[in-house]
Amino acid sequence: MNRLIRVVVLLLSFVITNNNIKAQAPKKHNSAEILLMLKKLNVLGTALYVAAHPDDENTTFIAYLANEKLYNTAYLSATRGDGGQNLVGPQIRELLGVIRTQELLAARRTDGGQQFFSRANDFGYSKNPDETFNIWDKEVVLEDFVRAYRKFKPDVIITRFPGDGRGRHGHHTASAILAKEAFEKSGDANAFPELAEKYGVWQPKRMFFNTHPYYFGGLDKSDTTRYFSEDLGKYNPILGKSYQEISALSRSMHKSQGFGSTGSRGSLVEYFELTAGDKPKGNMFEGIDASWDRVDGGNEVAKHIQNATFNFNAENPTLIVKDLCLAYEALGKIKNEHWKKIKQEEIRTVIKACLGLFLEVKANDYAFSTGDSISLSIEAINRTNIKVSLSSISIGQLDSYTLNQDLTYNSPFNSDKNYVLPNDLEYSQPYWLRKEGSLGMYTVDDEEIIGTPENQPALNSVFTVSLYGVDLDYKIPVIYKKNDPVNGEMYRPLEITPPVFSNISEKVYVFGSGSSKVVRVNVKAGKANISGSIGLQVPKGWKYSPERIDFDLRLKGQEQTVAFDVTPPKGQSEGIVVAIAKVGGRSYDRSLVRIEYDHIPTQTLFPKASANVVKIDLKRKGQNVGYLMGAGDEIPASLRQIGYDVWEMDDEDVTAQNLSELDALIVGVRAYNTRDRMKFHQEKLMEYVKNGGTMIVQYNTNRGLKVEDLGPYPFTVSRDRVTVEEAEVRIIDSKHPVMNSPNKITDKDFEGWVQERGLYFPNEWDANYQAILSSNDPGEEARDGGLLVAQYGKGFYIYSGYSWFRELPAGVAGAYRIFTNLISLGNEDNAPQSKK
Repeated sequence: MNRLIRVVVLLLSFVITNNNIKAQAPKKHNSAEILLMLKKLNVLGTALYVAAHPDDENTTFIAYLANEKLYNTAYLSATRGDGGQNLVGPQIRELLGVIRTQELLAARRTDGGQQFFSRANDFGYSKNPDETFNIWDKEVVLEDFVRAYRKFKPDVIITRFPGDGRGRHGHHTASAILAKEAFEKSGDANAFPELAEKYGVWQPKRMFFNTHPYYFGGLDKSDTTRYFSEDLGKYNPILGKSYQEISALSRSMHKSQGFGSTGSRGSLVEYFELTAGDKPKGNMFEGIDASWDRVDGGNEVAKHIQNATFNFNAENPTLIVKDLCLAYEALGKIKNEHWKKIKQEEIRTVIKACLGLFLEVKANDYAFSTGDSISLSIEAINRTNIKVSLSSISIGQLDSYTLNQDLTYNSPFNSDKNYVLPNDLEYSQPYWLRKEGSLGMYTVDDEEIIGTPENQPALNSVFTVSLYGVDLDYKIPVIYKKNDPVNGEMYRPLEITPPVFSNISEKVYVFGSGSSKVVRVNVKAGKANISGSIGLQVPKGWKYSPERIDFDLRLKGQEQTVAFDVTPPKGQSEGIVVAIAKVGGRSYDRSLVRIEYDHIPTQTLFPKASANVVKIDLKRKGQNVGYLMGAGDEIPASLRQIGYDVWEMDDEDVTAQNLSELDALIVGVRAYNTRDRMKFHQEKLMEYVKNGGTMIVQYNTNRGLKVEDLGPYPFTVSRDRVTVEEAEVRIIDSKHPVMNSPNKITDKDFEGWVQERGLYFPNEWDANYQAILSSNDPGEEARDGGLLVAQYGKGFYIYSGYSWFRELPAGVAGAYRIFTNLISLGNEDNAPQSKK
């Protein structure tokens, strides 16, 4: 048996390592996993880890709790990480939140935890909890925390951060404050009484802060009795990995943040400071009854599980199926609905794994609109000699029928069904994006889904199987799969979509004069035989023509591009243009966005079919701009909007000849953190400036820089930032060309900024640099390093921490005027043509 376990450990290692490739496939458990699940059946302890963002969680501790302690373990993240940066693509804000949600789910599939959220929106960095709670609705987020406690019923709460500000980020501190307040209110029936009535009250036994000898000010060595320790560096022979190795695989799922990790081995002691609840005398879990003794009637369930564990044979796991069915029957008699639900699901999963039971409903396509015909292929197979009957199948709202079909050894049951999808199915828009939210909060009204990580599948099927006199229901999502010539079997979630999409070609249109621009709209059929017309909704004072354009799309997926001439008003104006398609008397104003990366399931969204339009008084110099992309942003498209020719340069394009043809070279956000070859380019870039070029470098973090000096003269990148987007910006040198030519910059140009002023400002710089702007958050000292300009040889070098990567795609008029001045510095001709 030990030899066989070693074999299946190797198989399990392959499954964990390739989690990113098979993330969308149904789980097929092997004998090692069955053994671990068996052990977990006898453990009734629960732990909840709490922090603010995706990546804040201690994946080593979660892996340890879930696989060593075998506790029901989850991570509650206050936000979905919407306000961060993206190292794998251009998506930011809500789209990035969707990516990071799926990365967290991939991490939990790896380390064995579950995932919860609140309705708080990650609006970006904040420096203290007061600033955070000015934007979050504290009472709503607290309600979400209490809901998570009462539904999940954790024995132990662990926070990643302290509540006293040592976690630096305001969201971090806020998450700890909310966790503590929820701890106090969760057991109080008068607090959030509707939740108490629905889920009952729950008082966790104790709460800890997951401190560290080197972080958060270190440990207080004068009073070490306040800390409890756990060695998380243990090796799990069933999984064939240490918890640090599992943790590294889990943390590496945070790819949009560049958190690829290498596993380690050996002892790893972590420290936990008691912050609420009773103080244990020994370890942090002392006094928590995690056995079946905590449930009335649990001893009978435990007896059958112990028999199953004793009888387990890796070569023939079917030997324990009868014991598990007896445990399931006994479990049905207990009154504790919380543990009954959890353990019934666990037992069903183990039985399914022991039977090699494969259940699947496969659709003939991945995307459908309401009213469409859908073809489903149903498969069920029992790969053991145990007598199993397929009693019935139900498929969402479509069908439910009785079968009483025996599933004999290794003989598949197959059935094909055709249906018409009902008209009341919800679109597959992430549920927290269905309604418009605020800067700090998402709007979700459905009590059943608040806090859940993602939508329920578009269609669920339920297979009811019977064996040993027990009926077991298996909820199986309806999926689409195909064979890929390279990757083989590939799964994709089923989508319910609008019948027609309208994608405006650009996210922002900037009008620098009174002339019109062409706005192109791509109309795409979500179903066959769609015809109608499309027009625009424009802000007051704006005009467009023609009024409507007809489209006729016979094939599903067929596209037609239409063009409108949009004319701005005479004065400065900002607003939103919306494309509205009319089909059969109904209006549709949704676009189609798909997020496709190998490490997460394909995500489909239907944002409003809109674009920002901005009419500004704008002059520019120069024409040819090079762009070296960093972590990913949309500035090149923004610059094309105002007439620049932008060359998005690859590494091989960075030659002296190519650089000499540019009026300006722009380096994207975090390029010196993410592009390995910047260290080889730097000498050529500095020579380009020296010979008369204009180089603009956007913000980089101070960790992981590829070169020692980013500019021709030294400066130090700090963590200084200005997070309040309305913070006053003062012009230090009002006579400097970047504040005067070709656009005169005034205080008005700093109005309407989004999310933040800037980040990672230099705090020390050589005297050759001129500081142009100064800003600071309320109560802080001035930050003068956000825009530094130096003349070097015949050219100009500019370093800026201001958040142009957010402001330009958002259509902030003043940001365009200032950034155009930066590009224009050193370009003598007022006409929009190259100086070369």
